[in-house]
Amino acid sequence: MLRRIVLFSAAVANLLLVDQFVKAVSIYCLKGNPPVEVIPNLFNLAYVENRGCAWGMFQGHVWPLAVFAVLAMGLLVWKRKSVFPRGGWGVLCEILLYAGILGNLVDRLARGCVVDMFDFHWGVHHFPVFNVADSYITVAAALLLGFGFFQKDGEKDRQDAENGSGAA
Repeated sequence: MLRRIVLFSAAVANLLLVDQFVKAVSIYCLKGNPPVEVIPNLFNLAYVENRGCAWGMFQGHVWPLAVFAVLAMGLLVWKRKSVFPRGGWGVLCEILLYAGILGNLVDRLARGCVVDMFDFHWGVHHFPVFNVADSYITVAAALLLGFGFFQKDGEKDRQDAENGSGAA
């Protein structure tokens, strides 16, 4: 059990380090400079400080968003058996989600904003700029949705019974 916790924590920590490294390189190379075109008419590297959350919502509410992240993380840890599917894919989702939440939380607490750098666009139409931590969260959410849609009914009932959350 201790070995699993150590490996799990190491995986989260390593993904967090990757996120923070990419953000540090972005600050060093991109801050104060124009976007770098990587793939013409599709992808740029650009330095953006997001003082809100997804798609720029709640701009300027750094501390409430940080508190929300801590509460969300606590809720996920507390309800982890009912949120994440059993097995390797569930563990992967959990690791990605925790690393993503922590990556953006570190930014909010240390910098007062979340650093974003990946800018996808089609002509003048831009997708919201995002970062590595956002990617972790998005992949985890997509996997969890996929598991929810494709989980067999008997498997869901068995999992609910094991977690004590099934209807009697």
